[in-house]
Amino acid sequence: MIASAGRREAIESIRPYVQRAKSFSGWSFPALVVRPLEPPVPWSYEERAKELLHTASVVLDMGTGGGELFADMLQGYRGRAVATESWVTNVPVAARRLASTGAVLVRSHSLRLPFRDDSLALVLNRHEELDPAEVARVLAAHGRILTQQVGRRNWEELNVYFPRKQDFGPLFERYRSGFQTAGLSIVRADRHAARVAYGSLGDVVYMLCVAPWEISDFSPLHHDLEALIEMERDLRTDDGIVLTEDRFLIEAQKR
Repeated sequence: MIASAGRREAIESIRPYVQRAKSFSGWSFPALVVRPLEPPVPWSYEERAKELLHTASVVLDMGTGGGELFADMLQGYRGRAVATESWVTNVPVAARRLASTGAVLVRSHSLRLPFRDDSLALVLNRHEELDPAEVARVLAAHGRILTQQVGRRNWEELNVYFPRKQDFGPLFERYRSGFQTAGLSIVRADRHAARVAYGSLGDVVYMLCVAPWEISDFSPLHHDLEALIEMERDLRTDDGIVLTEDRFLIEAQKR
């Protein structure tokens, strides 16, 4: 058991992060302290997406969040652009941001896309769930999908402290084979895992609060507090709290 003084100290240190997470929208984290300890991913999702946009007449951004990244990519784009977002908090944020680019926002979940067969030249997807067969359905002939996703090893160090942490299975293998089964050719398929250091326990708590799918019913100020204190004690180094971040990138083309 953690001493009551230690619990009080931990609560006061993380409470501001919990409160800040309650007003989270979009999908950017300007106030977090996260420092890479190893080389980053050997690709740039943003740069590749911009390259593909140059030749795409119609583009979809799946799960656009607050539209931050997509709006930046669309600068100078002359085709038709549409984005989907399911989280009610993000829908008005993204709609306002994308309006100036001419993109249309549709409130929709990503496993069933509200678009006609063979209607899209390019589908972009950064950290949003997808169904490979559904993506293949809406892609036109020779259309492409570019997706960056979170891999299975992401934050694997937390598993021992939070046994209920979600395991989404081998998504890299599932998506890659799913695209192939749906008739797409794999252009690129890469994986990369690297350690990063979070500056404080509050930074980790904030991320877990805004990603509620990671640990169901996450309660940092109550029943998960002891596990968080133990995690910080075990994983803190001179660099910070060290966790593994796992990403993969798949680009595929419809025949």
